[in-house]
Amino acid sequence: MRKIIRYFLAVFLIVIGLMLVLTNLNIVNYDFGSAWTYIYPVFFVVIGMKWLVDYLRKKGGTWVFGSFFFIFGSLLLLDRFDVMSFGFSDVLKLWPLLIIYIGFMIFGSSNRVVVVRGNKGSKKYYSPNKSFVGSHQYNTPNWKVEPINISNMAGDFYFDFTKAYIPEEEIPVMISSLAGDVNIIMPENVDFRVSATVKAGAIDVIGQHVDGIQRSLEYETINYESAIQKIDFTIKLKAGSIRIDQA
Repeated sequence: MRKIIRYFLAVFLIVIGLMLVLTNLNIVNYDFGSAWTYIYPVFFVVIGMKWLVDYLRKKGGTWVFGSFFFIFGSLLLLDRFDVMSFGFSDVLKLWPLLIIYIGFMIFGSSNRVVVVRGNKGSKKYYSPNKSFVGSHQYNTPNWKVEPINISNMAGDFYFDFTKAYIPEEEIPVMISSLAGDVNIIMPENVDFRVSATVKAGAIDVIGQHVDGIQRSLEYETINYESAIQKIDFTIKLKAGSIRIDQA
């Protein structure tokens, strides 16, 4: 949240400065009352560019939300300079971008082989199991825990490991989604490790809580390294919540 406030303050000062320069040069007629109509579109453009650059440099970021914010802010600015007509409420007209994003995701998807190393050797399985929209529930009695790798556009995930048969080995569970909620219940006698990331949302792992923009949380039970029976979670959401409890 502090980063967002800092970005907003920077954009505010930049726009005010530019508008004052243009006013002094008699290019535009500026008053502070109209400043807001220019400030928030520039804010969207700057945030969108930041996320796009971070994504391209492999330093986090998101190309979906980054490109959307950039396009949305740019259209608002074109309206402010009388190039075209586009208001804030016209955001719904951009819904076809969702189809474009899905197309790029399909085009860029591949069946990679992932090798996960545990204390009983290496596990190899195809990754990921992709779907567009849908919920995933693992809560039937005595369901067997095996390496899991799920990636989808939107949906909820529910895992109740108290009802599961968990082999004595290190088992990777990987989840990624653009939007959704992940809820996990772990038995108190099973060790686990979590690497969780949300671009916008909240993470709560056994009472440890973070929320806001670009949040991550790492957690590991005390005896994880020496445990024979353990689960390694990697969870990445663009927007949503991640919650892990013990029962």
